[in-house]
Amino acid sequence: MKLKLGLALLVLVLLMIGVGPWFGTQDPETIHWDHMAAAPDATFWLGTDVMGRDVYMRTLLGGQVSLLVGLLASLVSVAIGVCYGMVAGFIGGKTDALMMRLVDVLYALPFLFLVILLMVFFGQHLWLLFIAIGCYLWLDMARIVRGQTLALKAQPFVEAAGAMGQSPMTILRRQILPNLKGVVVVYATLTIPQVIMIESFLSFLGLGLQDPMTSWGALVNEGASHMELAPWSLWFPALFLSMTLVGFNLLGDGLRDRWDPTSQQRASDS
Repeated sequence: MKLKLGLALLVLVLLMIGVGPWFGTQDPETIHWDHMAAAPDATFWLGTDVMGRDVYMRTLLGGQVSLLVGLLASLVSVAIGVCYGMVAGFIGGKTDALMMRLVDVLYALPFLFLVILLMVFFGQHLWLLFIAIGCYLWLDMARIVRGQTLALKAQPFVEAAGAMGQSPMTILRRQILPNLKGVVVVYATLTIPQVIMIESFLSFLGLGLQDPMTSWGALVNEGASHMELAPWSLWFPALFLSMTLVGFNLLGDGLRDRWDPTSQQRASDS
């Protein structure tokens, strides 16, 4: 049920932000001086913000940016975390201990402070959000993959591959990695909403994307600042953001319930 509901919500959101702009009649950056903070009507389907810009088009185009940040930053975190965790778990010993202590040190660093420094030195760019968020969230993925790799390394088929003379890189690629895809996919679906929330939080603080680009976080920030004049400029971006977050979380929970035998056992016991 969770899986189907999550997929339904995500398909609905993707269709709306993918196809919806084709039906828009207004330019998202055009300022309509005679329709500032206008309520939804036949011309402006979701109303306008306090600057007279069409909320419908800005919400849908902002959703494209938010999902792009979520997907690409999640890919960065998955790629780094899987490689790092597999190597640490497979080698083991002092190398594993050293690599995981590095993860602990990185955990202790204030993420928001690092993002502010990056923004100061490099400016507020979309690619910087991919790198900054992805290079922070890989820490959780590395720990999860390391634990799974430690368990898989003791399995007979992995030991047999080593006895047959396969190199460590071949064992990682052919034996370990295919057996990690379940947990990696599940965790990736749960990472995407986390990335979107972080980007929204940064945009809410004014550290995210700047005009003319926008995202759901930036739109929520703008809408919250003027909700007394144009509450619809907050309602609709917040609604789309909530639907997306709920959809990804339901999808991740549904995949975990389907692929994780322990979660299925807990569900049957309850």
